[in-house]
Amino acid sequence: MIYSVFHRTTYAYEDAVTFARCVLRLTPRTTASQTVLQSAITVIPRPSQTLERAGPFGERMLTVTIEEPHTTLVIEAIARVDVHAAPVTDLADSPPWEAVRTASFATIDISPESPAAYLYSSTRAPVVPAITDYARQSFPPGRPILEAAFELTRRLTADFIYDAEATDVGTPVDAAFAARRGVCQDFTHIMISALRGLGLPASYVSGYLRTIPPPGKPRLEGADATHAWVDLWCGDVRGWIGFDPTNALIVQNDHIVLAIGRDYADVAPIDGVLLASGDQAIKVEVDVVPEPDALAATPAFEARASRSA
Repeated sequence: MIYSVFHRTTYAYEDAVTFARCVLRLTPRTTASQTVLQSAITVIPRPSQTLERAGPFGERMLTVTIEEPHTTLVIEAIARVDVHAAPVTDLADSPPWEAVRTASFATIDISPESPAAYLYSSTRAPVVPAITDYARQSFPPGRPILEAAFELTRRLTADFIYDAEATDVGTPVDAAFAARRGVCQDFTHIMISALRGLGLPASYVSGYLRTIPPPGKPRLEGADATHAWVDLWCGDVRGWIGFDPTNALIVQNDHIVLAIGRDYADVAPIDGVLLASGDQAIKVEVDVVPEPDALAATPAFEARASRSA
C-alpha cells in the first residue's frame, strides 16, 4: 500500500522568538517493511543553518537553526511511503518467550536492529514491579512469545481508557498505569515497561496511522496525529514484530514508521530550544491517505511537494 503523508505543526508565540534550534524526526524510515519513495521538509521562517544526519537508532534527524525574529513557526513534512509488511500468521509457531529472553541477553550484536539496546529501563519506560506483575498473566511458562504478546496487547486495550485529557507528554508511566487511562504514548510506555520487566527487548515506535480506514472497518484511535506503538524482538527467525496496544492490533500495513528508540524521548517528532518570553500555542495537522493509483503521486501530494521544493 502506498500512502501520501502530510504533517504540519504550527507554533504561534505571544512574543517574538529571536532564536530557535529544533531537531526534526519527521522523515519516515526505509525498513524491511516500508520504502520511502519521496520526502521533503519545509520550515518557515527559513533556517539559517541545517544539518541532516542519522541518529543512534537509525532515525533520520534534521537540525534547523532559526535566527530571524518570528511569532509563528511552521514545520511541514510530506512523504510518499510504500508499506509492505509481511503478514504475521500462526502465533503459536513462535519460540517460547523464555527462549527469546535468553537469546536477547546472549546477543553480541550492537547494531540499531539488535535487541541489546532495548532490554533495560529507560527514562520514560522504567521497569515498574506492578506493571511487570500485570504482564505475567499473559506470559505463563513456555508460552509462544507471539501469543503472549498479542494477549497482553489486547488486555491493555480492554483495561485502559483512551483519554486525551488524562495525561500529558511528561506523565510518568506508573501514574498512567495507576490511572488506567491515557493516550498512545502512555499505552506504549506501559507495554514496553511490562515486556522489559520480563526481560524481553521492546522498542518505542513513532509513526502514523492511515487516516481513512478500509471500507467497513472502524477508524483507529490515534489517526490524524502522530501515533506510537511497540516493537518486540521475537527471536532470530521472527525478528521485530509490532504491537499496537491502543487499538489491540498486530502492526501490518496501516502503520507508517517515523523513528524507533527506547522511549518517546529518543523519537519525539520535534524538540529543541528557543529564546522568548510569553506563552505559545501549538496546532498539529496530520493526513495519511492511501493512494488510489500506486503508480503516481496524488495531485494533493504534488501540490504540496512543489511548495516544499
